[in-house]
Amino acid sequence: METVFTKIIKGEIPSYKIAENDKFFAFLDISPLAKGHTLVVPKIQNDYIFDLDDDTLAELMIFAKKVAAAIQKNMDCLRIGIAVIGLEVPHTHVHLVPLKHLGDLNFSNPKVKLTDAEFKEIAKKISNSVKL
Repeated sequence: METVFTKIIKGEIPSYKIAENDKFFAFLDISPLAKGHTLVVPKIQNDYIFDLDDDTLAELMIFAKKVAAAIQKNMDCLRIGIAVIGLEVPHTHVHLVPLKHLGDLNFSNPKVKLTDAEFKEIAKKISNSVKL
């Protein structure tokens, strides 16, 4: 069964796309911990990150690093935090979260509410800075 992320990658569900190449796709999280919170996923549907072959895992991290650099350049933050939880959607995904404080990567924190226009503006700013 296809996951929501596979449907996003295929364009069946709209998203605020940040970047993509032939293997990976990055888009804004619609329930963000901070402005610019982005998800990076492999285009191949795979439930658990450590089931990825070594080359794909390494390439995923390199792709995420490039997206993280664009997020940091455009969002008001000190660092980009990274989290891989993998319990909510059975499709490998890496959370890239702009951080100002240690507690900003706590997923029980209230989510940031953004309008469609704000999501689009953030996605455009970050997307324009990604150097793949």
